[in-house]
Amino acid sequence: MRHNKNFNHLGRQAGHRKAMLSNMASSLILHKRIETTVAKAKAVRQFVEPLVTRSKEDTTHSRRVVFSYLKQKEAVTELFRTIAPKIAERPGGYTRILKTGFRLGDGADMCIIEFVDFNEAYNTGVAPAAAAPVESKPKTRRSRKKSSEEGDDKKVAQKAPKSTVAKASAAKGAKRTNVGKKM
Repeated sequence: MRHNKNFNHLGRQAGHRKAMLSNMASSLILHKRIETTVAKAKAVRQFVEPLVTRSKEDTTHSRRVVFSYLKQKEAVTELFRTIAPKIAERPGGYTRILKTGFRLGDGADMCIIEFVDFNEAYNTGVAPAAAAPVESKPKTRRSRKKSSEEGDDKKVAQKAPKSTVAKASAAKGAKRTNVGKKM
């Protein structure tokens, strides 16, 4: 029975699972994004996020602890040199999982796991869109109301151009028709 067994064994023995997660985490660190199944991506996310948190503090001890998990010198140096400075202010959630559909051969649910701060196309598309509505939208309902005099002046100003447009079209000799009107 599997009572209170809280992690996915991924259908592998312990040694095979640890080696696979180490290799996938190293590939993720070196390439910044990998394509895999959703179950493996969730397992890799649990494996790599504590290592990224550990890499914020660049000491010999933290490097040795991270190396004991990754077992690749290149991945450790990449993590401490390029990834750690870029995510220094982020408190967590360093990776994102984007589902891509199903694998053709066996129908497995596939996804892309990537570092959040290293997808420039995704970040540039989100930042301006999120900033624009905040600036243009008033914060409270009360700030929208003006005094009644200013409101009446605006109504008159809005009506004036419409009436001038109608007069101008009538002056040009535009023909009025009943097309589209209900009789």
